[in-house]
Amino acid sequence: MTSPAPDASTVRVAPKARLQWDEVRQRHVLLYPEGLVALNETGADILALCDGTRTVAGIVTSLQQRYGVEGVQQDVTGFLEALAAKGLILFEGG
Repeated sequence: MTSPAPDASTVRVAPKARLQWDEVRQRHVLLYPEGLVALNETGADILALCDGTRTVAGIVTSLQQRYGVEGVQQDVTGFLEALAAKGLILFEGG
């Protein structure tokens, strides 16, 4: 079971997963040995920020600035927690 994503945790894509552009689908995908997750633009933007140096709070702040919106904390953490539950991203520290 995965615990909730603490704001102070850094986030990175798990070693078994890889974010890449899929020419066939014309979209970003998160590849892993058992399959793939097709991503929309926002999902790809979130995962691109999961580099092991940014915290969950830092990712939220970056996205709010990029898109000029507020209140994305719940959506971002929910997305990250769902991927963490599948072992596709890792929360560290925090």
